[in-house]
Amino acid sequence: MELNKHIIKCPIELVVSMIRKKWVIQIIRDLFYGKSRFNEFKEGKPDLSNKVLSNCLKDMEKNGLIDRIVDKCDKKDVKYFLTEKGKSLNKVLYEIAMVTVDGEKYSDKLRNDLKKSFEDTLL
Repeated sequence: MELNKHIIKCPIELVVSMIRKKWVIQIIRDLFYGKSRFNEFKEGKPDLSNKVLSNCLKDMEKNGLIDRIVDKCDKKDVKYFLTEKGKSLNKVLYEIAMVTVDGEKYSDKLRNDLKKSFEDTLL
């Protein structure tokens, strides 16, 4: 009997495995801020190739973080959206962001701007 098959992974490890790829967090952020199309995700990311983005979106869909709607008339018109599972990451990402700005070297303005940027998207 192989023990590894019966070991339950740590829930934190499972979440990290879903978001650890280079562009996943940026795509989640973009979805929270209203972007939903393939080319919109590439804006401001010159190092993000079509192939890498496509693979990333497929992995995110497989992991249940996003889903997509394909236009019935135009099969090339695809919109992506966060699932409930994907939306639940917003609070986690907010807390991670707050850890980074809670040091003395960051101004109150930066902390307040960050909080404000999340206010509209927090569940």
